[in-house]
Amino acid sequence: MAAWIENKLGIKDPIELAHREEEISKMHALELYDGGILDTFVVGKFIGLQSIHRYLFQDIYDFAGKMRTVNLAKGNFRFAPVLYLKEALDNIDHMPQKNFNQIIEKYVEMNVAHPFREGNGRSTRIWLDAIFRKELNLAVDWSKVDKEDYLFAMERSPVRDTEIKALLQSALTDKVNDREVFMKGIDASYRYEGYSTYQTKELVKQREQEQEPQKSGLKDTQR
Repeated sequence: MAAWIENKLGIKDPIELAHREEEISKMHALELYDGGILDTFVVGKFIGLQSIHRYLFQDIYDFAGKMRTVNLAKGNFRFAPVLYLKEALDNIDHMPQKNFNQIIEKYVEMNVAHPFREGNGRSTRIWLDAIFRKELNLAVDWSKVDKEDYLFAMERSPVRDTEIKALLQSALTDKVNDREVFMKGIDASYRYEGYSTYQTKELVKQREQEQEPQKSGLKDTQR
């Protein structure tokens, strides 16, 4: 989970910001699926990842969908330097994505690029699934991917990608149009980054309950 970042919501407390970010962006993630919006984005290119990131975080950060302008590191690992970031992304755009190994190798390189200030993992996993759906008619059932196994495999992936390939290969599903799988996947993806306050299914119920009085009021005015 990220520390406090300047945001559109005017929230200063990092914990409150994390909760609101999770709530808002999870619902946007589901909208990508429910509204068929994800199908309108370019698949396997950085421009498509930008579209995903922009949609997820549009109400939270001014930098949504924008390439980062600062260098980033996680532990002892440094992501692609800003100076070479555009070149790295251009190279990733031209990587092949016709089979499982190629797709994972492309995913690993995009993770190394880490093009955004925040929200890279969550947006890139959606981007990865879009490639799988287009090329192989498959998706990752992220609810079957253990958090610690995933984080360890991704940490090792720039040097040795066999672990992440084996882990994701075992979690592939042909239920590409299953909304339940998608919602569980969102929750798992967010859990990897430390966001686990809300369950997507519960957020959907909450929104439906909030909209119910509005619908009832509309019916009353139409009588």
